[in-house]
Amino acid sequence: MTRERSQQTTSLRPRHTSAAVAIALLACLPSMSRADEGGVSYWLPGRFGSLAAVPAVPGWSMAAVYYHTTVEASGAVAAARQIQIGRIPANVAVSLGASLSAQGDLVFLNPTYTFATPVLGGQLAIGVIGLFGRSSASVDGTLTAALGPLAVTRTGFIQDSITSVGDLYPQATLKWNAGVHNFMTYLTGDVPVGAYSSTRLANLGIGHAAIDGGGGYTYFNPAAGQEFSAVAGFTYNFKNHDTNYQNGIDFHVDWGMSQFLSKQFFVGFVGYGYQQITDDFGQHPILGAFRSRVLGIGPQAGFLFPVGDMQGYLNLKAYGEFAAENRPSGWNAWLTFSISPMAPASTLTPTKHRIVK
Repeated sequence: MTRERSQQTTSLRPRHTSAAVAIALLACLPSMSRADEGGVSYWLPGRFGSLAAVPAVPGWSMAAVYYHTTVEASGAVAAARQIQIGRIPANVAVSLGASLSAQGDLVFLNPTYTFATPVLGGQLAIGVIGLFGRSSASVDGTLTAALGPLAVTRTGFIQDSITSVGDLYPQATLKWNAGVHNFMTYLTGDVPVGAYSSTRLANLGIGHAAIDGGGGYTYFNPAAGQEFSAVAGFTYNFKNHDTNYQNGIDFHVDWGMSQFLSKQFFVGFVGYGYQQITDDFGQHPILGAFRSRVLGIGPQAGFLFPVGDMQGYLNLKAYGEFAAENRPSGWNAWLTFSISPMAPASTLTPTKHRIVK
């Protein structure tokens, strides 16, 4: 069951009368997920971080993540949203000078079970990520539509928000350890059950299924307290049947590096890169391939501590985005708290701590 609340307000000041263009302007803002179709993709850059490939302690674990993002965009990103939902016909020439902004405050819950019995010589873990939160969006600008000799210009402000649940993200990982070297492979995807409407400005679901897979590596030297991790993958997006639109294939890489100042505390940097590598299908010709791209980098700090007979972990990381193309960009921050089984005292070293990104 979904508890959902959506609010939308619109203020328009006509220069020339045209109800069709006024309606078209209502769709000028993409959903909060950010990339590909109108700025919307499955993969959330920054999902993986430091110690990503280090095997965990077998048993149940739980991670809770508070995520905040603030982004802005203009031009083709805003125009794409209204074209893709059919608010502007393909034979209408569009010029959009608009400034859009969006914010999201989300809570992710990630229960995971790590198996003690090896699988292919590695450690198997399965889990699922669910989310709840609020997304808000607004756009302020001018739209000009021309059909033959007829031209209409509208200016306006649109605002929308929703508080509800998002899609589900099942995930499986397989990890191997060889001294200071750690390797992993993963498979995840999107089950589109979250709050979504193709006619709404702010959404918490993406409206289509997706599958994503890849691999990663972590160098972790407990004696020197040094760590570096990188995880890369590809996303295949299925068609959004509400808009008859299909995103291209996306490539992404998340990385983190840290220095332990003690056995419990570390500081470092995190970053990501995101690049769409194949064209979208179903877009208006003026947008071309409409491939998305963004880079991000920022600081992080982590702290390990006991919680009774369990292991607690707290991490704060933040990213500033740059070099964005065909997607909103800005900044985001992640606050993670996780609890997992404590390693046996006879084997208790930093490599045995369960870290949930």
